[in-house]
Order: sequence, then structure tokens, then C-alpha cells
Amino acid sequence: MPDTTPVLPRGTAPALTVPVVGGGPWTLADSHPQNFTMVVFYRGLHCPICRAQLSELQRMLPEFDKRGVKVIAVSSDTAERASKTVEEWRLDKLPIGYGLDLDVACKWGLYLSAGKGKTSIGVEEPAKFSEPGLFLIRPDNTVYFASVQTMPFARPPLKDILGAIDFVLAKDYPARGEASCYDAAAA
Repeated sequence: MPDTTPVLPRGTAPALTVPVVGGGPWTLADSHPQNFTMVVFYRGLHCPICRAQLSELQRMLPEFDKRGVKVIAVSSDTAERASKTVEEWRLDKLPIGYGLDLDVACKWGLYLSAGKGKTSIGVEEPAKFSEPGLFLIRPDNTVYFASVQTMPFARPPLKDILGAIDFVLAKDYPARGEASCYDAAAA
């Protein structure tokens, strides 16, 4: 049974190591960004909304880099599907991690879905995969921001994330949401 402890801001991020298309393994603990590592969990090759999000993210990489943010996109896709993602979506600058273990996805608080056949773009969904999530992780490996979704729709706009990072850095704004619902029930 997967760990269901919630991922809370100010707490240590779950361990994350994935292979990267065209590279070796990538490990969150070895990221060492100036300000944040942004981990974008995406559904996989079958998702047209992911394609739009990751294409926009690749275009915006210089803006994230200016803010001291290292970026990686991760899915539970196989190496073959991840390579197709890079090739077909023309993601030559965005690191694409693959092979996300679904137990690890659960530790991050991601929702899982069962495949329902071919999507609107004619690509078969995997038997099981994680739904989207976006996390900002501080250099000390603590969670600063988390957004997880049950559906592929209505993701946080990346320009809003950039604006939020600007505000956070300028005002030294603290991570929020650090008190869990479990704490509230005990109070």
C-alpha cells in the first residue's frame, strides 16, 4: 500500500530519481538550483494538453532560468514513449524524465487514472498513469509550492508561476499550506 502522507510545503520532498531522454538518471536531491527546482508531472505522450503545456514550458525555459529555476518534466511513460514525446513534440531543450514509478507518484500526492483506450489524438493511454502536478522545490529539498490535479484541464498558467516566483523572491514570501488537515482534526 502506497504512503498516503500528504506532501506539505516546508516538508522534505519525496525522493525522485528518473532516467532522462538522451541522458542519464536525474535525481531531485542532486538538482542544486539557485532558487527552485520545478518538477512538472505530465500524463504522457497520449495527452494533447500536456503537449501544449510542455511546448509552452520549453519556450519559457529562459525566463525560468533567469529566476534561478531548474525545470524537468516527468511522466510514467516508457523510454520509447518518452523518446517519441521529445521527437514529435520537438522538446529539444526541456529535460524529459520517464519511467515514474506509480508508487512514487502516490508519494508526491499525484492522482492516478486507468487507461481508457485511444485519446482524441489517436494515442493509446497506458494501463495506468499519473495525472498532472507542478511542484516548486527549494534548494534544501523542501516543498515550496504544490499543485495536483485529478484531470488534465485547467493547469496553473506558466506565466502566473513566473509572476509568483518574482513576488516570492522579491518579498521573501514563506511557503503556505504547511498545516495538514490531520493537524486540524487533532486540534
